[in-house]
Amino acid sequence: MSLVRLNIKGISYSQTQNGAYALLLSEINGKRQLPIVIGAFEAQSIAIALEKEIKPPRPLTHDLFKTFADRFAINVKQVIIHKLVDGIFYSSLICERDKIEEIIDARTSDAIALALRFDAPIFTYINILEKAGIQLKPGRSSSIFDAKLTDKQETPGSTHSKPAKNDFSSFSINQLNKLLEEAVKNEEYEKAANIRDEISKR
Repeated sequence: MSLVRLNIKGISYSQTQNGAYALLLSEINGKRQLPIVIGAFEAQSIAIALEKEIKPPRPLTHDLFKTFADRFAINVKQVIIHKLVDGIFYSSLICERDKIEEIIDARTSDAIALALRFDAPIFTYINILEKAGIQLKPGRSSSIFDAKLTDKQETPGSTHSKPAKNDFSSFSINQLNKLLEEAVKNEEYEKAANIRDEISKR
């Protein structure tokens, strides 16, 4: 069965599951996209790996795994999302050490967080993409943080969004850079991402 290569299109706060995020994977040579619900920690870890300029002061779990693997000459060659059962995606890490390949079972969110750190490609089987893939409407935003988690989450059943607390539009570039440095130092990564987005707009 043929494999389809995916890339990361974006991460947004899930409107259907409180405290969860939606990771959007897109097929490279096509229009279909694969949404996967992941936890807040994994979303944070993936976002940090995508945002090259944000460096946590202490290694996250996936950073530790990468350092450990490097020390023992283990390389993650690719990630394959190989199964979908009852809405849950199952993934494998294809690893290599001393020219010997090993397949390791992993949660999809962890596998993708590691794939980013190893610069490993992400694949899925075409039947999974046909079953669970979607096509977003033209013009839909696909920013990494196109729907951010604010300090107070929206309550279930709410009909409209609350205004975001972190509005940095009135700050100067120098102030934003200082705030970004402070947010990263304090491990406030959602806040750091908001600040980074504001800097990018300028």
